Amino acid sequence: MKKALSIIALAAIFILPAKAQSTPQGFRGPNRDGQFPESGLLKKWPDNGPQILWENVDLGKGYSSATVVGDRIYVTGMTEDQKQETFMALDKSGKILYTTAYGRPWKDSYPETRTSPTIHDGKAFVISGAGDVVCMDVKDGHIIWKVDGTATYKSTTGNWGTAECPLVFDGKVIYTPGGNTTTMVALDENTGKEIWKSRSLREARGYVSPTLIEWKGKKQIVGSTISSVIGVDPANGEIMWTFSDWGRGQGDNIPPNSALFKDGKLFFSQGYDIGGHMLQLSDDMRSVKRIWKTDELDTHHGGYVLVNGVIYGSNWVNNNAGNWCAIDWETGKTLYSTAWSGKGKGSIIYADGLLYCYDERRGTIGIVVPDGKEFKTVSEVRVNKGSGPFWAHLSIYDGVLYARHGEALIAYKIK
Repeated sequence: MKKALSIIALAAIFILPAKAQSTPQGFRGPNRDGQFPESGLLKKWPDNGPQILWENVDLGKGYSSATVVGDRIYVTGMTEDQKQETFMALDKSGKILYTTAYGRPWKDSYPETRTSPTIHDGKAFVISGAGDVVCMDVKDGHIIWKVDGTATYKSTTGNWGTAECPLVFDGKVIYTPGGNTTTMVALDENTGKEIWKSRSLREARGYVSPTLIEWKGKKQIVGSTISSVIGVDPANGEIMWTFSDWGRGQGDNIPPNSALFKDGKLFFSQGYDIGGHMLQLSDDMRSVKRIWKTDELDTHHGGYVLVNGVIYGSNWVNNNAGNWCAIDWETGKTLYSTAWSGKGKGSIIYADGLLYCYDERRGTIGIVVPDGKEFKTVSEVRVNKGSGPFWAHLSIYDGVLYARHGEALIAYKIK
């Protein structure tokens, strides 16, 4: 098995400004930090797991997650012949209201759809595995505009195609084609026309979705190529800084996770023994310096969360195994690194005082109290519908936990 085979699971990642928190818009919560603004959730589940509200097993193959806005659930999948990726709207009972074929999937290893839809101002934005950037109307799914990003920008990528969800901000749709023509591009939200493109670093695209941060009254986009983390001016696309001093493991550099940001500090981790790196951003946002590194939290593609000064996530031992870790935000000290008995590494989110961990080996979901002292599940349930790897990340909206597994989406009542 190739080391990086599951990189594509991250595909569903993007971030939106903090003001968008009242309207959930996509994968890993409104700020793409893995946190969902929920309350009143169950602190313990029944022995047989939380109540299943419904199951839909007809979505087509995919590693993407559910995005819920208003009375609709939005998700992506694939046609049965796997020649097109599809965008679907479901009602709150799990019934598919419409399906739109929007773009070409990746044709090589692991062609399943990666992108979870970004929903903004009544429009859905996705990027297909082959690099089609698409805007659709959420009312009926009709395509408003479409750009072949690979051909237009001569994008270059690694072995798993495009695995990025666009950042929608200030009327711009921002994504990272990479290659020798440009690094990052901003398209007009309403028309798809180019607003700006950055200079090229002559590096292939990574598998990371860009994030929007604010520091000392200034905004910046933090993104990644296959080799470098970058800071970009959202007004004009100027690349203001780069970081690529990864040290050991650098030869397998295929970044899957977006950075966490707090108080001028950026944490970035990407598996394969590259480890986790804490960067300090300068006051003028034109440079970064590493202030600590951890070899323990070496997250593959499951993301990580920051809760009360502690970073939680799983590390990479190999493609089938990893421990669940807690790392001090300020110092990088390992607080614990624990195997989940009978399970493996996986993805993680946070809501209402609990960590929600999704084991990619067996499909077990466990809830954990983030006390920084031990990894111990309070309750567990195993997803038993769908097929393929358990690479999709979880999402929570209005007291419902949504778990994707291949062609299946399961809705659990957790409130």
